[in-house]
Amino acid sequence: MISSQRRRVIAPIAFIGIAGLALAGCAEGGTSEDTGSVEGQTVQIAGGITGVEADDLNASFEQFTADTGIEVVYTGDKSFEGNIVTKVTGGSAPDIAIVPQPGLVKALVDTGEVQPAPEAVEANVDANWSPDWKTYGTVDDVFYAAPMLGNVKGYVWYSPKQFAEWGVEIPTTYDELLTLTQTIRDKTGAAPWCAGFASDAASGWPGTDWIEDLVLRQSGADVYDQWVANEVEFTDPKIKDAFDAVGEILLNPDYVNAGYGDVKSINSTAFADVAAAVSDGRCAMTHQASFLSANFLEAKTAAGATPEIGPEGDVYAFLLPGVEADGETFVEAGGEFVTAFSDSEATQKVLEFMSTPEFANARVELGGVISANKNADPSLASSQFLTEAMELLQDPATVVRFDASDLMPATVGNGSFWKGMVNWIDGRPTDQVLSDIQAGYDN
Repeated sequence: MISSQRRRVIAPIAFIGIAGLALAGCAEGGTSEDTGSVEGQTVQIAGGITGVEADDLNASFEQFTADTGIEVVYTGDKSFEGNIVTKVTGGSAPDIAIVPQPGLVKALVDTGEVQPAPEAVEANVDANWSPDWKTYGTVDDVFYAAPMLGNVKGYVWYSPKQFAEWGVEIPTTYDELLTLTQTIRDKTGAAPWCAGFASDAASGWPGTDWIEDLVLRQSGADVYDQWVANEVEFTDPKIKDAFDAVGEILLNPDYVNAGYGDVKSINSTAFADVAAAVSDGRCAMTHQASFLSANFLEAKTAAGATPEIGPEGDVYAFLLPGVEADGETFVEAGGEFVTAFSDSEATQKVLEFMSTPEFANARVELGGVISANKNADPSLASSQFLTEAMELLQDPATVVRFDASDLMPATVGNGSFWKGMVNWIDGRPTDQVLSDIQAGYDN
């Protein structure tokens, strides 16, 4: 499933392997024992994490609350990315926000309301993450936002049982993936892929992940970096090549949208709903990040049971293959960053806790997520798949790049790029879509 072959790391991102599994103590910025002044206070956190993941996030603070007396209340909003800047400028900022894009972190910093990270948080980040993660939360040489959780993007989720039944194997190149797609279509008479781009104000982002994966695999890490920096524009032929490659699947009515409708139904299908279609057999494959494993916990198999996630189970995943079978292993990563709008003592203690391995382990152990915290324990992950994904993030031999749209300016990354993907699925010509997305840099 996941290649264990050692590979060369390409800058700027190189995730450092696990230095040890010992948990960080007070010397690394652990929570102070003097809690009398903050006991009984409540810290409000807002973000785009919803559903079971939101419940688990709240549960991650139970021991912290018992130790400090600080009540932590997380509230998820599916429209968070589109609303948070307006709320902050309108005087309705939460104490803490969990932000999924470095570009949005900068937009929030530009409001003048974000507090620089406390020294204890910065010390924790220096001890527990590779330096690259710190740079994503740094604006104009000031460190504002500590990383929280991480995820591996570019997985293809499928049913091992169905693959065995059809006599097909996991592809090792993108061309083999296209051949596999046609083979499943021939064997079943149904569209092999399901996809969902609907995510309220964030609709379109699952499509950007597809494009980013193909830019990285087809053109390499250097072009990817230049694209992020706007040195390679969206209208460049290399970026169009990625759209064309993705379009061979997503724009082909014979290949999508299993269980939901035609190509345009991708825009009306919620991105998390596709887990149910894979689980119950309506859909052979879907492209989504490691965090989709949490949605499978809410799905059901055709027999009505919770699907087993495993190499021989109901569902599992393989990395989207590259151009060459024996080429470098490319991984696109994502993650969240923790920003504060309050400088209260209680808020600072919550920030400090959220930057420790103890928090990462508490959340990972509850299931469905992983962390890039290099001192967190991948064996605590809730499945073999998530343990492997977390180890992949921590492996210095993996070529990793952070989600490109998350690094681009917000007017592009969560603006014209998201909107462009929706328009593309709706039938707008690729050249026009690429021009429209590039125009986001002018806003």
